Amino acid sequence: MEAEYTGYGRREPESLERFSGTNPREDMEKEKRNRKNKPEPHTGENSSLLPILAVNFIGTLGFSIVLPFLVFLVNRLGGNAFIYGLASAIYPAFQLIGAPILGRWSDTYGRKKLLFLSQLGTLLSWIIFLGVLFLPVISLFKVDSRVLGAFTITLPLAVLFFARALDGLTGGNVSVANAYLADITSEGNRSRNFGKMSISENLGFIVGPALAGILSVTEYGDIAPVLGAIAISVIGTLLIVFYLPESKECAFERFEGIDNVRKVFGYEIRECKTPHETRKPHFREVLRLPDIPYMLGLYFLIDLGYSIFYTAFPLHAVLTLNWSIADMGVYFTVLSGLLIIVQSTVLPRASRKYSDAVLMIFGSLMLGTNFLLLIPGNFFLTYLAAGFFALGDGLMWPSFLSLLSKVAGRKCQGTIQGFASSFGGLAAITGLILGGLLYETLAGFSFLIAGLVIYTVFLLDFRLRHFEENLKY
Repeated sequence: MEAEYTGYGRREPESLERFSGTNPREDMEKEKRNRKNKPEPHTGENSSLLPILAVNFIGTLGFSIVLPFLVFLVNRLGGNAFIYGLASAIYPAFQLIGAPILGRWSDTYGRKKLLFLSQLGTLLSWIIFLGVLFLPVISLFKVDSRVLGAFTITLPLAVLFFARALDGLTGGNVSVANAYLADITSEGNRSRNFGKMSISENLGFIVGPALAGILSVTEYGDIAPVLGAIAISVIGTLLIVFYLPESKECAFERFEGIDNVRKVFGYEIRECKTPHETRKPHFREVLRLPDIPYMLGLYFLIDLGYSIFYTAFPLHAVLTLNWSIADMGVYFTVLSGLLIIVQSTVLPRASRKYSDAVLMIFGSLMLGTNFLLLIPGNFFLTYLAAGFFALGDGLMWPSFLSLLSKVAGRKCQGTIQGFASSFGGLAAITGLILGGLLYETLAGFSFLIAGLVIYTVFLLDFRLRHFEENLKY
């Protein structure tokens, strides 16, 4: 089904008519007439999901393989808890810059080329990361603050920050992969296939830390997991080159009349097998597209709740539950395993009976309840919370991505997904910093804040049923 970036057959605002090659009202009528007879290219029925799922799994595996020892490496190189949080936040900070550009370029040049560029950036960042382990620990400057604590910025620590920044700058692979999946999947299969995408990510988070544990006990120490990440990145790059077909093969030509820095985006796009020509909207224009600002706001709130949890929970596990690193590893393995069960068994059946909006409403209610169960610091309630987390996240997040891809339409899929990743990155930066500060002052009640954020999403989700009704006409 052909869809403008303003939605499926819905009227464009007058201010955006210049993006279309014809009158938008005529487009809407033609869309309605041709909806039943027009085939949707590259749908899940005629294109295999295996290559993009494998790319997604390998990308997550390469990222998660260094998580278990990164905090120890930062401390050894002169950093403290604040510097570790900063090192974690630098990736989403630079992703704010890179994701929209890569997503936008993927609409112009094709998804495969941009996935290759992103994977190449990841590979280069891990090579630089490897170099960090061999650099001499030379002190650049020291800080002793009541607020930030005492730490030393050393040469290898600075290079480590550069490596994380480079990976974040080219880290639009998530948004481009989501756009790719939307390209090759029919609307009816969106929720199930985004669920499969989440399964591949969760498998990466299970295998990565386990593989890191095995490699780290070898005679090569910290070097082995980094070499593993490099090898995994090489495999991912080769997989994209040789096995991932292009999902969006489009010709493009220069868009006349653009004489400023925006030339880099100034292309007139010719969608495959469609007569329309259009250029991609910029950020302000994206915010004027119907329903998109609402979806981006939800994206921010969801990621904000997640980020507060992922920062506060390790502190909670150590200080309140008295867990060791092994205990936390078991918990997150159980959590990821439950997520896989929900997304592989519950989600496919539920998506056949219920709409994306309904699944989001129920899922966000379950996810918010999970955070409340964490507040007492009870062992049994903590594991019960994992079940609520898996059920909530497993139903809500794939359904949200599915609905976002439908609202975005086919012509601006990469652009919208890129901006969405930026909103997620902004939420991650905010949540990573806020989560630590909240736990310092509120202890377990910091999860109440995360819960209230997700309960806000729950209330806002009811409006999405109206969005779905509009998509039907």
